[in-house]
Amino acid sequence: MTRFSFTVEAADGNARTGRIVMRRGEIRTPAFMPVGTAATVKAMKPEAVRATGADIILGNTYHLMLRPGAERVARLGGLHKFMNWDRPILTDSGGYQVMSLAELRKLSEDGVEFRSHLDGSKHMLSPERSMEIQRFLGSDIVMAFDECPRTDRPRDEIAASMEMSMRWAKRSRIAFDAGGEHAAGAALFGIQQGALDEELRLRSAQVLMDIGFDGYAIGGLAVGEGQEAMFATLDFAPGQLPQDAPRYLMGVGKPDDLVGAVERGVDMFDCVLPTRSGRNGQAFTWSGPLNLRNAKHAEDPGPLDERCACPTCARYSRAYLHHLHKAGEILGAMLVTEHNLSFYQQLMMEMRAAITAGRFRLFAADFRRDYLSN
Repeated sequence: MTRFSFTVEAADGNARTGRIVMRRGEIRTPAFMPVGTAATVKAMKPEAVRATGADIILGNTYHLMLRPGAERVARLGGLHKFMNWDRPILTDSGGYQVMSLAELRKLSEDGVEFRSHLDGSKHMLSPERSMEIQRFLGSDIVMAFDECPRTDRPRDEIAASMEMSMRWAKRSRIAFDAGGEHAAGAALFGIQQGALDEELRLRSAQVLMDIGFDGYAIGGLAVGEGQEAMFATLDFAPGQLPQDAPRYLMGVGKPDDLVGAVERGVDMFDCVLPTRSGRNGQAFTWSGPLNLRNAKHAEDPGPLDERCACPTCARYSRAYLHHLHKAGEILGAMLVTEHNLSFYQQLMMEMRAAITAGRFRLFAADFRRDYLSN
């Protein structure tokens, strides 16, 4: 089995469908990766995650480094064995936490020194350490270490951050390649930065392509800029990246975000939204999101979504799910999470089919009509 290959099998406008082949299995694109932050997709067993149609999941370098510790995971056989998931895993680099935990960090050219949000202990995260942690975890797709600045920062500050991330990308490449057996079987993705600025993103893309990566992520979006600004950036950012490599939009998003991003040439996604919403009683349906805590569902005997083929929709009513969430029962979080992840995978499947059939524009229009009308 090849270490990593990506093939575009069909395209319709900028939207495309294809296949990533790795040692632990194939990933159909466009792909949505459920987030397993702490070696678990919250409220789901691994076999249930796979049953929704997920080909790959995401693990979090920062959180696993702090608990239970990457070295401990390695001693226990690696992340796949530890969490009983035998298919591909992508691990982020810890770069997002560099931004989101800004009050706990000290940033320098070397990397980021920060205090643990768990116990206040000091840690240093650098490109080299990030590659080491991801190697200990046994990640299949490793992300280069970067900084993700807020999009509302001054342009010179965003430019300086991007340039440093590109230097870190080179150091990540060198450290990854020194990883021996792990590097021989895994892939490394670079991360484009530059916030909303077309020229900065082009410079970033050119540096990344000169270094050379298996795939390319579009970083620095979904950090509060809003859908309109995100889509405006995606109107140019994917086209700045290689045609023959997968493009991964990090941390996105709502179902209508996914459709709009696929329309603009994105191949891979991850987001906590379907699992977090599932725990909070929000369900995603083809007719739009609904709040199961709303009293109007209290006596509704129908399923969450007539079009959904998931076990939750086949067996449980809105009324029962409303009851579980109002009562604070754990089963409510489990069932709605299962539905949401199934819905996201059904959405990806239908997008792949629409691209293959050359009817993606019609699919996208129909989806927006039904999803955004409520």
